[in-house]
Amino acid sequence: MAHINLLPWRDERRAELKQEFLVILGMVVALGAVIIVVVDLWFSAQIQNQEDRNAYLTQNIAVLNKQVEEIREMQRKRTQLLDRMKVIQELQGNRPVIVRILDQLVRTVPDGVFYTQVNASNNVITIVGIAESNNRVSSLMRRLDASDWFQNPNLEGVRAEPSFGEQATTFNLTVQLQLPSITEQEG
Repeated sequence: MAHINLLPWRDERRAELKQEFLVILGMVVALGAVIIVVVDLWFSAQIQNQEDRNAYLTQNIAVLNKQVEEIREMQRKRTQLLDRMKVIQELQGNRPVIVRILDQLVRTVPDGVFYTQVNASNNVITIVGIAESNNRVSSLMRRLDASDWFQNPNLEGVRAEPSFGEQATTFNLTVQLQLPSITEQEG
């Protein structure tokens, strides 16, 4: 006898295909979720790694900034020390010059002239004194002008002083300091 299948086989086949589709769809959704979680974990790890590197760099930058500040402080102290050394060297170098200037002041004083006050400021020497006569003041100015250490004597004032004698005068003059070269100083 012939076998005739009167059962609705197409409905069963559709149900099987639908069930296979749903299983495959569920597997794809699960695989997608796993991929998303893995990618999220990977990106989170990358972000954490970069944040750790940034924190490391920030720490090292802070350390380097502290070292740079220490270096600047050392350079500032070094500059101050060099400035002090320069001042000390200048003072040491000027020591013989001051002695020479005072020696020249003594050598240029003619007889009958007396210094009462000598001030030096900015290469200008101001001399206040008493002279027996105006001729003695003129002689002093000529001697100052002839000196290698002084130039441009300028008489700022002469006043007769009767309390010191008939022709005694007080004078006030300025003279500029001219330092000769090193070879002239030694000679």
